Amino acid sequence: MRRIGFGDGSGSGRKRHCAGPARRVFSADVNVHHLELFYYVAKHGGISAAVRGIPYGIQQPAVSAQMGKLEEDVGAKLFERSPFRLTPAGEKLYAHARPFFENLDGVAAGLRGPEAPALRLGGAELVLRDHIPVVMQRVRALHPQIRLSLHSGHQAQLETWLREGAIDLAVGPVEPRAPARLCQLRLACVPLVLLVPRDRPWKDAAELWARKKITEPLVGLPAATSVMRNFQKDLKQRGVNWPQAVEATSVELVTRYVANGDGCGVNLAIPAVIKHRNVRVLPLTGFEPMTMGALWRGEPSPLVRSVIEAVRAYSQATWPDWAVPDQLP
Repeated sequence: MRRIGFGDGSGSGRKRHCAGPARRVFSADVNVHHLELFYYVAKHGGISAAVRGIPYGIQQPAVSAQMGKLEEDVGAKLFERSPFRLTPAGEKLYAHARPFFENLDGVAAGLRGPEAPALRLGGAELVLRDHIPVVMQRVRALHPQIRLSLHSGHQAQLETWLREGAIDLAVGPVEPRAPARLCQLRLACVPLVLLVPRDRPWKDAAELWARKKITEPLVGLPAATSVMRNFQKDLKQRGVNWPQAVEATSVELVTRYVANGDGCGVNLAIPAVIKHRNVRVLPLTGFEPMTMGALWRGEPSPLVRSVIEAVRAYSQATWPDWAVPDQLP
């Protein structure tokens, strides 16, 4: 272990005896783990704050005991407990320890060599399962070593994750204007349809609007999603009151519940989603479609820009009638 001396600043490794206790210079073998804990205590301004900031589990009493042992080893008081304040000896030790511990991540990265680019992508389960794999085949042509992590969630969750920096890019429903602190690119406007059990007599959605009261339960995505909010807004314009009875976590579940006879469902007009032998599909003419788009925060990195461009090209090729001709600035 490296020997560290404190007291008169001479740097000598030998013990000296002077006129009073405060004049003594001590040297000792320093436990590196104790030194690491001291670094976090000094960095965060106290033992309790350090416990919350240390990247592994350790209890406050253990840190306190090991700080006492460190002070015993170096022969000097390193900090005042309350209010927290480094002593001159503590400031000197922190000045030595701080560069080492703050540069560890950089040293480790240098030893590992250059890392493959990483992308944290969020979206609805349908998007991540059926569409993103095709998109990523194109992206890998430019970034063959890309590391991809997928995060399934609804519209509000995706926006929160982007603001918190938990994901880099999201593909899902978007509003006419970009959410606060986020950027967006519209990709496609997907029409909505009404799904009804095949044994029901209705041939047109207008037959339901003409009724004084709709007794069938309404099935759809969570009420906070743009699909259901826009649907309810368009119903209100027609003077129709139809409270939602069932919130499904995916568009596939909406179809499944309707097929099971549990109500009528609002869904996207995507054949692979709505096709079922027990379901009849009624167009929702005049209802606002759901706009799909890409969402990100700040200036997109070259990798994120490549993925956005690949998603845009895929949307135009897959849904030419629904595609939006927006482009990245």
